[in-house]
Amino acid sequence: MSGQACDAPPMTEQIPRRSTAVTPRGVNHLVLNVRDIEESHHFWSDLLGFQQVGELHPRSDGIPSMTMRFYSGVVDDVNHHDIALVEREGLPKPPDEWSMFDGVSAINHIAITYPDRASWLEQVQFLKEQGVKMNLRVNHGMTHSVYINDPNGYGVEVLYDLPEEVWMNDIDGALNYAQVLPEEQLLVDDTNYLTDFTKA
Repeated sequence: MSGQACDAPPMTEQIPRRSTAVTPRGVNHLVLNVRDIEESHHFWSDLLGFQQVGELHPRSDGIPSMTMRFYSGVVDDVNHHDIALVEREGLPKPPDEWSMFDGVSAINHIAITYPDRASWLEQVQFLKEQGVKMNLRVNHGMTHSVYINDPNGYGVEVLYDLPEEVWMNDIDGALNYAQVLPEEQLLVDDTNYLTDFTKA
C-alpha cells in the first residue's frame, strides 16, 4: 500500500557510469549560522520579504535538535525553502563596516533576486525608509544591485536581472563590468543597458 514500509529488499538500480561531473541546476538553498534567530528573522523576513515556511521541532530519535527556521522567496512557483537560519552560540561579532573588497568573512555576499525592475526599485526604497544602510550601489552588466548587510555581517546583494539579450552573448564581459553610483543616485536606474562590454 502506498505510504507504508514493506519488507522486500530494495532493487539494485542500474546507474550509468560517467567520466565527468553532472552539471547542477543551481544552488538549492543556503543555511546561515546566526547569533540571534529573532534578529535575523526580522532582517530576512520583515525587511527582505522571505516567508517563513517551517522550523525544526524537538527530536527524540537521537539526532541533535537545533533552533532552525526555513524561508522561501518564491512568488509564482513552489519551493520548499531558499534560506535557512540556525541559531548558534559563539559566533564572532560582525565587523563594524561591511566591505566586499576587504572583508574577512567566509561568505563575501549572498545575492537575492527580485522579480523585476519595478519591484526592485520599490524594495530598495523600502529598505532605505526602514533605515537599512546602503553599502554600495552598482550597475553590473547582468544585474543592477544594491549591497547591504545582515546583523551577522553577511553581505547581501539586492538585485534585479537585466534582460538576457543584454548579457548572454558576453557573460564574462558582463561579469567584469561595474558602474558604481553615488548614494544620492540610489534610486536612479537607467534602462539604456550597455550590451557591448568591450567599449566599457
